Amino acid sequence: MNKSVRICLAIAWLVALLRGAALRTDWPYYGGDQAGSKYSELSQINRENVKTLRLAWEWRADEKAMATYGTRPGMFEVTPLEVDNVLYLSTPYNRVVALDCVSGKELWSYDPKAYQLGQAPNGTGFVHRGVAYWYDRQNKRGRILMNSRGQLMELDATTGKLVNEFGDNGIVNLLTGFRWSVDPKQYTNTSPAVIYNNLVIVGNGVADKLAYKNDPPGDVRAFDAHTGKLVWSFHTVPHAGEFGSETWEDGANQFTGHTNVWAPMTLDQTRGLLYLPVSTPSDDFYGGRRRGKDLFAEALVCLDANTGLRKWHYQLVHHGLWDYDLPSPPSLVTIHVNGKPLDAVVQLTKQGFAFVFDRVTGSPVWPITEQPAPGSDVPGEHAWPTQPVPSKPPAISPQGVTLDDAFDLSPELKKEAQGEMAKLRYGPLFTPPSFQGTLMLPGIIGGANWGGGAFDPETETLYVKTTNLAAVARLMKPERSAGTPQASETDGDYVREGQTNATFHDGIPLLKPPYGHLVAIDLDHGTIRWRVPFGDDARLRAHPALKGLTLPTKLGAPGVQGAIVTKGGVIFAGGGDAAFHAVDKSSGQDLWEYPLKERTSGTPMTYSSNGRQYVVIAAGSGAGARLLCFALP
Repeated sequence: MNKSVRICLAIAWLVALLRGAALRTDWPYYGGDQAGSKYSELSQINRENVKTLRLAWEWRADEKAMATYGTRPGMFEVTPLEVDNVLYLSTPYNRVVALDCVSGKELWSYDPKAYQLGQAPNGTGFVHRGVAYWYDRQNKRGRILMNSRGQLMELDATTGKLVNEFGDNGIVNLLTGFRWSVDPKQYTNTSPAVIYNNLVIVGNGVADKLAYKNDPPGDVRAFDAHTGKLVWSFHTVPHAGEFGSETWEDGANQFTGHTNVWAPMTLDQTRGLLYLPVSTPSDDFYGGRRRGKDLFAEALVCLDANTGLRKWHYQLVHHGLWDYDLPSPPSLVTIHVNGKPLDAVVQLTKQGFAFVFDRVTGSPVWPITEQPAPGSDVPGEHAWPTQPVPSKPPAISPQGVTLDDAFDLSPELKKEAQGEMAKLRYGPLFTPPSFQGTLMLPGIIGGANWGGGAFDPETETLYVKTTNLAAVARLMKPERSAGTPQASETDGDYVREGQTNATFHDGIPLLKPPYGHLVAIDLDHGTIRWRVPFGDDARLRAHPALKGLTLPTKLGAPGVQGAIVTKGGVIFAGGGDAAFHAVDKSSGQDLWEYPLKERTSGTPMTYSSNGRQYVVIAAGSGAGARLLCFALP
């Protein structure tokens, strides 16, 4: 071999080595990266071979209801992290667990005993969607941050032991520092913290059914990752004199809580910009006590991650009455609009919109107009007369209700469904709740939800799993009898009798299928590339009233989970039905399906170890909750 050939081979080897080093093989953040892209550069699993995927291992959470504390674990909604061949995850009961990423063997677990506070008040049972990883350069150790109920804990990533230097022997009390006292039983966390340099940034969860003055505030706060000391706090309900306080009429900002960030936040690491998807104030179906626009409720807010100071905001629902809180992590993307590159942020919403903004300035990429909205017929309510509607992209979910939307798989059932619909108020998007009951579409789980979007940088396409189920938004007088649970949870004028699903005839949805879609949004042009029914509903398919009818190939699966997309051209998604799916990213065509006995419950993730790619998803609830790991043979 001559010298020139040896040099060429050496250069080729070096290029291959550098390319391999640049390829991200882990999953160190909840969304894959801080931007929440849910994209992986791995391509070992691709369109051609995905059909040969096999179960590599599974791990069971093995959590059960505890009569002693009156608790039950909810759905296993976690998306694990993978760092240095270890998976880190949280369980429904808020345990933190480390697993060997190749075998699934448990390495350690830490139990904060969150169940000792009693059942979480969110109505779903205990759920938690993930942990955060921080590398402590000062001590050259990996750390795991877990926000459980009213506590923020820091664990050594190798041992699972509390880091004593953080807070009080490893724990920060999140209930201190608010402007009024907070009942620890009514404060919770379900989404992972965000790590920025040496800051740990957390939101919180507050149950929608809690409706009383001085309910738990939704402040977003940053703590020093070394010491646990509070560094900054952003008031999602502005205090007197702060920007936006004038949007709360009659001093409502002085006693209104909620307005929290329960969904995952995202971060522009380079610019130090933090993006908050802010939820609803209380009461989320009745706003008679909080007249006005109510900033920063249901707004996308950009903060300086170093200081917590507001850089810009855009409110996406004014004076919200529909539980249309911002449910999904904002997707930070780089796209080309009119041929020019643009760093943008996309906020998906329950009402079925994708709002796209310049990530730095907050300027809408495409015009957003204020459209007239229906008025309320509830005494004391002042529904805002307009609501923001983006000109692009088109709505990703059906919006509003007419009688033509009734369930239509048989003439008899359609007539029955229309009869039930006629008993309710219905109309366009943003028709307010009523005593009669308002049929709202999308319902209170969306549209989009906490699964958010998966962004493919090759095609600049955002993939979204959506739900297409109506809900009934009905108001009623609260129960005042002493000793009733509702009496201790509200002092409101009215409370919701909200139904997640609007059904008739013993569980059939009032509106026609499909009930779930996978949608591909072209973010360069603000158009829909494709929209396909996603998943199926075996329980509905087996309904006695549908026996003998010709049903669609896919009824569509409602579900709040999300998808991921890979360089191999594959979208992986659960999305709420009893199967794990692989879909061709270019067309939405099914490539592979793994049937399960229980519903998939988390957004998947993928990583590579020793040259082998793995894909992981959570499924089930309670004693049946398990983590499933797949790989090629």
